[in-house]
Amino acid sequence: MSTWQELLKQRSITSIEALAERFGPEHFPPSHYERLRQAIDNFEFRISPPMVDLIESPDDPIWRQYIPTVQELDVVDGLVDSLEEDRDSPVPNITHRYPDRALFLVSPVCASYCRFCTRRRKVGDPEKIPMSQFESAFQYLEAHPEIRDVIMSGGDPLMLSDRRLEAMLIRLRAIKHIEIIRIGSRVPCHLPERITPELCAMLRQFHPLFINTHFNHPLELTPSAVDGLGRLADAGIPLGCQTVLLKGVNDTPEVMVKLMQGLLKARVRPYYIYMADQVAGAEHFRTTVETGLRIMKALRGWTSGLANPYFVIDAPGGGGKVPLLPEYVESFSEDEVVFRNFKGDRYVYRQPRGPRRPGNPVGDPEYYVETEAPKRKSARRTA
Repeated sequence: MSTWQELLKQRSITSIEALAERFGPEHFPPSHYERLRQAIDNFEFRISPPMVDLIESPDDPIWRQYIPTVQELDVVDGLVDSLEEDRDSPVPNITHRYPDRALFLVSPVCASYCRFCTRRRKVGDPEKIPMSQFESAFQYLEAHPEIRDVIMSGGDPLMLSDRRLEAMLIRLRAIKHIEIIRIGSRVPCHLPERITPELCAMLRQFHPLFINTHFNHPLELTPSAVDGLGRLADAGIPLGCQTVLLKGVNDTPEVMVKLMQGLLKARVRPYYIYMADQVAGAEHFRTTVETGLRIMKALRGWTSGLANPYFVIDAPGGGGKVPLLPEYVESFSEDEVVFRNFKGDRYVYRQPRGPRRPGNPVGDPEYYVETEAPKRKSARRTA
């Protein structure tokens, strides 16, 4: 058994009793045990050693992400499969929603289980992400040449052994129409010890390969995490980050600006900030959309454009990712566009002028009459 596996097995917290012993029984009164166990029965529970070590006090940003709470039992408008992934699953472990790409669930387990998990209905349960049914998934991918991009997810793909992960990558690379392979993993945050030189050497054989990781708070960018990210980057793997906007964790401009800048410094390109999904059991993590728009205003112009991710809602019901932006445009007409910059200063941009086609609205590609460039006179003399 490798070092990272031993670390996970020996030092993770996986029970209420272990929580009480580590952080104090006053935070876990026996009268709450029954309901907390119900929350754990609804969704797997484990906190990896690096995350345990990061918790400084009860209810801090790290605590909130991983400690089970009775709030998980209060379902108001949450949905079990909020993104309707199962509806778009033609065979086990595959979700095919977008035209040219597919999601491939390759692992049922995570190093730590985030209490806000969108896929909590099945993550942690090997019967719901069955590793024995990969063949039908590969056959589906082989039979659909429109799929050029496969996102390996779970659970966490990097929880697989090097040998098993390599075998899956070999199989994917044998499918000629698959151009891009992406891995979605929180292991660089949850268990950076897993990012070994051997893993990186294996992964670099399968380019173009991308990894989207997941950090939610600047404290998670520990020296060990940054070292692990550096090893992946040195292996030529482009790194992105998908952050979830979470109440009481990162829902202030100050925290989110610091996180995005820290990611960029660690050679990770901020990719998405997600609104927390409308998932049953995680409703207490949700903020308002306005909170996210305020954060985007604090990023745009006030820090590097490289540190500006897309702010998106993954539409409930399976509508896909919808980007949202703060309102910068005040008005536009056929003559001008009026907008404000990141400081709130007002500017006017003049629309291009030219002969107008009658009856065509502003913005129509046929709005202006195309004029033919003047023909050059021939340089040859005529007889």
